[in-house]
Amino acid sequence: MNMDIWKFLQDNVYLVAIAVLSGGMLVWPSMRRGGGGPSVSTLEATQLINQKDAVLIDVRDAAEFAKGHMLNARNVPLAQADAQVETLVKNKQKSLIVYCESGRQSPSFVAKLRRAGYENAVSLDGGLAAWRQAGLPVAAE
Repeated sequence: MNMDIWKFLQDNVYLVAIAVLSGGMLVWPSMRRGGGGPSVSTLEATQLINQKDAVLIDVRDAAEFAKGHMLNARNVPLAQADAQVETLVKNKQKSLIVYCESGRQSPSFVAKLRRAGYENAVSLDGGLAAWRQAGLPVAAE
């Protein structure tokens, strides 16, 4: 039995390599987040905003924020985020949606918020780019 498996692997090395590579590509997005906490889609985000009055936190720098942001979002640039974690929202049970441009930077801030006691902090999957792609409103200053 062991010889059959070994022979199969040797005879089909390219097939096995493709299978391993494709499996790795499926797992990569979840590993890339680094356990930053849960994320929500644009649909789930709009539901949180409408039903639970979620607070929107934009972690991009002020110049990017001025070019366009989600309606009623607060700008807390990542460079200043550590100093504002404890005073961000008085009620730590409040739903928070954290976003950046692409959804790559916000999960790390969500992890910090969760460690600080904000149990309902989530990241917007795909960031502001996904929000725009869904045709949802963006405000500019």
